[in-house]
Amino acid sequence: MTYISAQPQLSNSWDDICYPVHPVWLADILPDYDIMATDRQQLIVGEPHHGRKTVFGIQSADYAIIPNILIREVVDKLFSDYSLQIKHTTTGEFSISIIFPQELSIGGERLQRSMILTNSYNGKTPFSIQGQTMTTMLDDDFVPGSSMYRDICKNGLMGWADIFVELPAYRQWLLQGKQGKAKKQAPKSRPLIRQVQKDPKIRKIHHSRLTPELFKEQLYDILVAQKETKPTLTATVYEHFQRKPVTKADENLLKALPIPVQLAKQAQERLRLEERLLGSSPSYWLMYNAVNHALFNARSSLTLNDRYKLDEQVFHQLAASSFA
Repeated sequence: MTYISAQPQLSNSWDDICYPVHPVWLADILPDYDIMATDRQQLIVGEPHHGRKTVFGIQSADYAIIPNILIREVVDKLFSDYSLQIKHTTTGEFSISIIFPQELSIGGERLQRSMILTNSYNGKTPFSIQGQTMTTMLDDDFVPGSSMYRDICKNGLMGWADIFVELPAYRQWLLQGKQGKAKKQAPKSRPLIRQVQKDPKIRKIHHSRLTPELFKEQLYDILVAQKETKPTLTATVYEHFQRKPVTKADENLLKALPIPVQLAKQAQERLRLEERLLGSSPSYWLMYNAVNHALFNARSSLTLNDRYKLDEQVFHQLAASSFA
């Protein structure tokens, strides 16, 4: 089934996404019917801007909604000094960037440390923190990765390389992928992966058993680690991208990236624009940012989750090419 085309909208206010949302049970609105579709029992209904009720999806009986207001409450409890950038769609998907004052220099640019959380009311984009679902993080004992905010294009850049402790391990993983081996290996079989020992009292949870109280407790335990600022491997890769020029041999690289043709064309236009704005020659850094900008600003049938998956693939493919 083709997904509805949508273009992410930009906001800097929690109020734009913290509107009422609740389940409506099919059995309540269709009392005279025997509902046999056990995998579709409840409507997820929201009221954007407190206006007309919108049905974002139909989910199973044990599906638990994560209202954005719960995310806001935990973030406000943990952090007092932050700004906000939100990309959201009319179809009920949300990418929430919490932007902190701490800065990092990449070339001549100043980036800010950030934290990216995703959520959705249509079930298409899972709740995630820095690209990892909450359940995955609790099950595999991963430290949350990083993300950076780039103001010139309003890009939220995910720390896709952060699970690796050292650059040689990441380069070896890229090399294995180039040789045709699966890039997605089981985390515990991958060498030199950054891990942490979680407090044993932290319970493993599943989306079907979430309650608002349990969700906020688990989210707090995970996000409290974001108070610590440490150098990240992704920042090292960003520096490498910035120093790596795009040569004639790389001219067709954009066309080879795993993104739709129209998005590749928009990325090419964005690349040329940033070259003029910054008075800079093309580099892998500008190319990656151009693709990121196209992915998260263009109208497309891609869900936000799909866009992040493509962003990760592009990052690793550009890294593999730049280190070759």
